[in-house]
Amino acid sequence: MAGTPPPYDVIVVGGGVNGAGVARDAAGRGARVLLIEAGDLAQGTSSKSTKLIHGGLRYLEHYEFGLVREALKEREVLWDIAPHIIWPLRFVLPYRDGLRPRWLLRLGLFLYDHIGGRKKLPATRSVDLRRHAAGAPLQSHYVHGFEYSDGWVDDARLVLLNARDAADRGARVRPRTRAEMLRCEDGLWVVDAADDQGHRYHFTGRSIVNAAGPAVLDLLKRADAEPDHQMRLVRGSHIVVRRLFEHDYAYFFQLPDGRIFFAIPYEQDFTLIGTTDVDHDGPASEARASEAEIAYLCEGASLYFRTPVTPAEVVWSFSGVRPLVEDGSGRPEAATRGYRIDLDLEEGAPLLTIYGGKITSYRHVAEEAVDALARHVPALSARHWTAKAALPGGDFPVTGAAALKAEYRLAHPFLSAATAQRIACAYGTDARRWLGEADSWDALGGEIAHGLSVAEVQWMVEQEWARTADDILWRRSKLGLVFSEEDKARLAAWVEAKLPLPLPA
Repeated sequence: MAGTPPPYDVIVVGGGVNGAGVARDAAGRGARVLLIEAGDLAQGTSSKSTKLIHGGLRYLEHYEFGLVREALKEREVLWDIAPHIIWPLRFVLPYRDGLRPRWLLRLGLFLYDHIGGRKKLPATRSVDLRRHAAGAPLQSHYVHGFEYSDGWVDDARLVLLNARDAADRGARVRPRTRAEMLRCEDGLWVVDAADDQGHRYHFTGRSIVNAAGPAVLDLLKRADAEPDHQMRLVRGSHIVVRRLFEHDYAYFFQLPDGRIFFAIPYEQDFTLIGTTDVDHDGPASEARASEAEIAYLCEGASLYFRTPVTPAEVVWSFSGVRPLVEDGSGRPEAATRGYRIDLDLEEGAPLLTIYGGKITSYRHVAEEAVDALARHVPALSARHWTAKAALPGGDFPVTGAAALKAEYRLAHPFLSAATAQRIACAYGTDARRWLGEADSWDALGGEIAHGLSVAEVQWMVEQEWARTADDILWRRSKLGLVFSEEDKARLAAWVEAKLPLPLPA
């Protein structure tokens, strides 16, 4: 038919970290790519993690050595390509009498240091908490501990930057577009879809990637396909409180029930505490931290900190549903965090499904998935490239983050130190594109509140697919933590007045 566009080489369904990673990789290998997501990018599990790029120290005691090794290898790769949103973090693990013995902790950390090819991150060391900065906020009976390395990540922005890079390489990215039915016709996949404005679409593609996360089995049903694995949905809840300590170390705490959790410096003025592991029933979009989970995290933190943490101090909580491959584990925390990639051929058209996974391994998962597709989709080259190419804004050395913050502070002295830091850590070198030569808030269209300018919001809308105030306050940034209700209403009014704008191609 005249005017009918050619089919996409790859249609990716799911705008979380795995889907965005696959779209980026495939677009960079020469494919014509479409990424569709029912909600906002990173709206689900991928923005509700513990914000860590880590091997998963606790997975060693479940004998997940391959999973840990793979993730540890990815830590420094990801730090290299995104040094603005990923940076090293030193963790302190206090020894607690009666739980895991010191020799076991030392052995686990020795393995953690040596099985993953660590090169730039400093090694583990024993610490005397009576003399260490991280010991001051802790109860006095915590004397011995260990200090080791892992990494921090802005998880939602990791998804956005992968989608941005995919789009820059020719992919079409469509948030708020739900894949309703998928079927094979004449060797091609046809996806019937609808957006949140009621418009309907029929996309055709030579292959489908099911990266729907917790909805992976539901999407297979819509494709009339049988799953190769069963899934276990596990809810991980987190709480955020006002900053509990002044230093920059994070904590790895053990609990008497055998579980562990983290307390991490968060968004300059807060502390993030999590996570829980609870089997989840119902839609992933309805996941919320229960009162019991909030109390559990507060009680756990209070076992360690001198000043007790209470539910009344929680300023924000969030829950993500992890889609784990069902492996018959009894307790949710023991279920594997590994992934499975399965490829089925329907009338010769590939349907590739990604089951499970963790955020640290997303790039490797995407690479493996695209490798599998490349055997059936001629447009895809075999070239591996994502480990060396910086994500948008990340084209500077890992040692250059402080210099970039200083540059923005010097070039735009009207920015507070905290705002300059937030901007550098969110956008890296890309902030130069919307800051320009601005010498005042007026030059950026005015300040909406708390260092958020009209120019920055326009960038989020035009380059990062933001459509609502929540997109801006909770995924493109975490300014929702400091915006008052009046501030939020003012931003929402501005967004409503300026939108709808056309989505980026």
